[in-house]
Amino acid sequence: MTDHDIVLDCSGVYRSFGPKQVLYDVNLRIVRGEIVSVVGPSGCGKSTLLNMVVGMLRPTEGQLLVTHDGKTEPIEKPGRERGIVYQHYSLYPFLTAQQNVALGPKLAETSFPSRLLGTFTGKWLKLRKQQMAEAAELLAKVGLGDAVKKYPHELSGGMRQRVAIAQALIMKPSVLLLDEPFGALDEATREELQNMLLELYQENMDARAAGEPPPNTILIVTHELNEAIFVGDRIVGLSQHWDWKGAGLPESPGATVAYDKVMPVFRPGDEQLYADFRRRREEIRAVVFEPEEPLEQGAHAVFWDQVADGEGQGVLAPPST
Repeated sequence: MTDHDIVLDCSGVYRSFGPKQVLYDVNLRIVRGEIVSVVGPSGCGKSTLLNMVVGMLRPTEGQLLVTHDGKTEPIEKPGRERGIVYQHYSLYPFLTAQQNVALGPKLAETSFPSRLLGTFTGKWLKLRKQQMAEAAELLAKVGLGDAVKKYPHELSGGMRQRVAIAQALIMKPSVLLLDEPFGALDEATREELQNMLLELYQENMDARAAGEPPPNTILIVTHELNEAIFVGDRIVGLSQHWDWKGAGLPESPGATVAYDKVMPVFRPGDEQLYADFRRRREEIRAVVFEPEEPLEQGAHAVFWDQVADGEGQGVLAPPST
């Protein structure tokens, strides 16, 4: 593990709401440049975990750490180093796509008085020009180069979701969090956006090959297993269906990481391997969703063993010699 650049570290995380224990001893370390898909049954705490990474919730026990600009700090509140895109995107209807994307830097890098004074000196206008140029570049990156001047009502649902992702990316987060981002979209649009994520992963692999830090680290929560396998180089399964009785606990303590394994890496435009997907889906369902018998905690959480054995692909693959 020390050979990898850990961006997010969830260590011994528990979370309860009153007497109800939701998450039990969750341990998850994410490498810079990964796309990690999180799956699990309804009510297993996927959104709770995501909200703790965002900083909206604090763990009852344990710690979450994020590394940004070379500094590792505990997550105690929301911060720009963790961008999030929800299923129901929120764009300002009176701003163009480009203005929506450039809004984050505008608010983060200036105040109203500084913008007012900077207008007279030209300093603000120069900065704003840079921000708008970066917003246009990001929109082109997510396939909306021809839509920079369009307003949200002129965009399809998939296009608006691309704008929301560009909004998050322009803040250069260490981790981009996606909470069921494509759930409300039709199948064709969903496939287009899945390929967009693969393009971001391809950018990671190109950067790694050039000896540079991969720019896009993504944690995606999804209920669609095919999507999880297709876009992620790793799947983490949270589940409350594990052998807590065998662990000597008197009652269910909530969900833990029941599954954590390397997934195949796909490139933009690759076809989904349905036979392979079926095998992996069945294994995930048997461990995470519908086990015939509860399994020992961590029995299928073997990701780091796989990486040590050289099974990692993409950004997880051993460096070429």
